[in-house]
Amino acid sequence: MTKNRKQPEFVTGLDIGSTAVRVAIGQVVGDDATGNDAIQIVATVEVPSDGLNRGNITSIENVVSSIANALESAERLIGYPLQNVWIGVSNSDVSSQISKGVVAVAKSDGEISPEDVERAIESAKAVNAPLNYDVLHVLPKTFTVDGQTGIKDPVGMTGMRLEVETQMIHGPTAHLRNLTKAVYRTGVDIEDLVLSVLAVGDTVTTARQKDLGVAVVNIGGPSTSIIIYEDGDVLHTASLPIGSDHITNDLAIGLRTSIDIAENVKRQFDRNILDKIPKREVLNLQDVGAPQAEHIPKQYIAEIIEARVSEILEKVNEEFKRAEREGLLPAGAVFTGGGAMIPGIVDLAKEALCLPAQVGTPVGVGGVSENLHNPAFTSAIGLVKWGATLSKSPRKRRKFGMQSMKVADGVKKFFRSIMP
Repeated sequence: MTKNRKQPEFVTGLDIGSTAVRVAIGQVVGDDATGNDAIQIVATVEVPSDGLNRGNITSIENVVSSIANALESAERLIGYPLQNVWIGVSNSDVSSQISKGVVAVAKSDGEISPEDVERAIESAKAVNAPLNYDVLHVLPKTFTVDGQTGIKDPVGMTGMRLEVETQMIHGPTAHLRNLTKAVYRTGVDIEDLVLSVLAVGDTVTTARQKDLGVAVVNIGGPSTSIIIYEDGDVLHTASLPIGSDHITNDLAIGLRTSIDIAENVKRQFDRNILDKIPKREVLNLQDVGAPQAEHIPKQYIAEIIEARVSEILEKVNEEFKRAEREGLLPAGAVFTGGGAMIPGIVDLAKEALCLPAQVGTPVGVGGVSENLHNPAFTSAIGLVKWGATLSKSPRKRRKFGMQSMKVADGVKKFFRSIMP
């Protein structure tokens, strides 16, 4: 069907979660109003996930099957085979640390070149990663030239000594290898592994928000990821082992029903959890899949959800304290992920965090997909935007420290060696 047609250039984001595998496919369609690439999402796919528990792979065969189902569904939508994908990493064991590097400027006239910047970043990587961890990203925060601090881009400046402060992000080696192995077994190549919340943060915030100070809170199924920006750079990242799956578990216990019914209750609950709901308003569990009729007061359901959301927000605020930014982010908090769809979470966050709050939507991304503004798809769409931006800009690729391909390349070479 597609033999005589030239395949368009697609950028594919693959978000492999514990509850669902989501795929977003986009194309660059020129520049937007700010001069950046304008991205059009041409297809989105969601299939149930199997073989993962709390972000960790428990059955590689089941994960391969889930990924293959998602990619095949996406290929049917666009009419072309997929060849390369950008993979999101959202494991709760991801860690970060600050590292510094120093080099002498190479040119005799003291003009700093991009190569000097790369050497400085490489020197910052000399710090040993935690045991059984690999480097995902090396994010330059600020540069210092001959004692002048706070420099964002030193290229073209004059000096003798160049220093850089970076934030190094590490992922567990075993998880990264298992993830890349599962994807390669579906027959596609990996462009790179990307910390999901980084891609999400770049997609749902503007440059002004990052300059002022903003936090992105991505509430997934088993975990909640946080990234804080200030002065345009990443200030702090964290992953909490608590997410919207815990709300489902609470509902299953509180309503004395199955996990599947509890998940349906959570997804279909349409009342603000902070509202005082009249006692006469009830939810019939039979309407959400239960075998028998059982009427539950909606106020009771709201109280269960509110209790767990409050706990999540409390732990988010503890991370703000750890970063010394509690109540000090002028652009507030932006919520994404499936948990951001809970009615009333923004109002509750404003009270709990003492900050402005909103549900994030993609910036500079268009398309006709019904999932374009679905918070659950921000990771997959964010990977598309991330991939499109870095593919066209080697300088930004250096800035965001795409380091993880040494892991992926090792897995790729192994599979190619055993394939006929």
